[in-house]
Amino acid sequence: MSHQVAGARDVRSEDAFDTDRVAEWLRTHASDPTGLDHTPEVKQFSGGASNLTFLLTYPDRELILRHGPRGTKARGAHDMSREYRIQSKLAAVLPYIAPMVAFCDDEEILGADFYVMGKIDGVIPGKEWPADVPLSAEQAWALCLNFIDVLVELHSVDPERAGLADLGKGAGYVRRQVEGWSTRFRNARTDDVPDYEAAMAWLADNQPDDVANCVIHNDYKLDNVVLADDDVTRVIGILDWEMATLGDPLMDVAGSMAYWVQADDDDQMQMMRRVPTHLPGMITRAEFVDIYCERMGFAMSPERWRWYEAFGYFRQAVIAQQIYYRYYHGQTTNAAFKLLGHAVGMVEQRITAVTGS
Repeated sequence: MSHQVAGARDVRSEDAFDTDRVAEWLRTHASDPTGLDHTPEVKQFSGGASNLTFLLTYPDRELILRHGPRGTKARGAHDMSREYRIQSKLAAVLPYIAPMVAFCDDEEILGADFYVMGKIDGVIPGKEWPADVPLSAEQAWALCLNFIDVLVELHSVDPERAGLADLGKGAGYVRRQVEGWSTRFRNARTDDVPDYEAAMAWLADNQPDDVANCVIHNDYKLDNVVLADDDVTRVIGILDWEMATLGDPLMDVAGSMAYWVQADDDDQMQMMRRVPTHLPGMITRAEFVDIYCERMGFAMSPERWRWYEAFGYFRQAVIAQQIYYRYYHGQTTNAAFKLLGHAVGMVEQRITAVTGS
C-alpha cells in the first residue's frame, strides 16, 4: 500500500457525504473518467483544521477530494475554485502538481464547493518519519537541500507566464500581512491567552520592504510534500495550495521556519513539532535561510532575519488561536484543539526571545 495512505481513516460522521451522488457527478464531469464506473471507498485524512481532504479508492484508480467547511459559501481561505485554478495553472510550469480532475461549485452535490485531483504516490512525512522508510543522516541532509531547491524553483516561476499575474495584490505584501494577521489575532483572541500587543507593535514598527513579488505557497512544510518511494531525498509533489498567492518569498520562508523544530531546540519547541526536522542530518533554520538566500541572491544577516523569524512565529500563533477560538466557544469538539491555547502562550515567549521586546 502507498505511503500516502498514511493518515487516511474512516470518515467522521459529521464530515460524511453522499458518496453515490459525488461518484455520479464525477463520472460526468471528470477531465478523464477512466476507472470511475464504480462507487469508491472513501477515507478521510486526519490532518487539516479547516478544509477537509478525502481519499477516493476505485478498483483501478485513487483520487483526492478536497472541500471547505459546509454551509459557508466559498470565500477567502476556503475558496476551492481558487485552489483548483492555481494548481491547474502551475501544472504547466512546475512538475510537482497533482493532475486536476474536476471542480464542482454546485453545493447540492456535497454541501460545499469541492475539487478532485489525482493522487501522487510516494512518502509523505508526518510528525514522525515513517518507521518503515530508512533515512540516513546523509539522506536527510540531501532531502533538505532538495526541499530548498524546490522552493527556489517555485519562487522563480514567472507569474505572467503561468497565467497567475492576477493572483495577488501587488506591492505592500509585507504590510498587508502584518496588518491582516494582527487583525485576525485580535478577532480570535480568548481571555486565557496573551494579548500579543507588544509583538504586533514590534512587527509593525520594524517591518521590511518587500524583496520581490512571486508565487508563494504559504504552507511549505515537509508534511505538504510527497517524496519519491525509490529516493526519499527527492520531492515529487507539493500539496495543500490553500494559502498560495503572489507575495514576498522571504515571508514564505518565514512561515516554513516557524515549523522547522531542530534537534537542539528546548522542550517547549519539541512539544510543538509537527514535522521530523529534528532527525540526524537535518539542517538548522539558520542553515536553511543561508542556503535559500544564497540561491535566490538575497542579502541576509541574522540580525535582519530576526524580523522574519518573529513574523513566522506570530503567524503560527494566529493560526493556532483561530482554531483554539472555535474549541473555546464550543464550535468544535476535537479534543486535539484543547492544547492550542497553551501553545499560543508558549509562542509569545518565543517571539519575545527573538525580538527582545
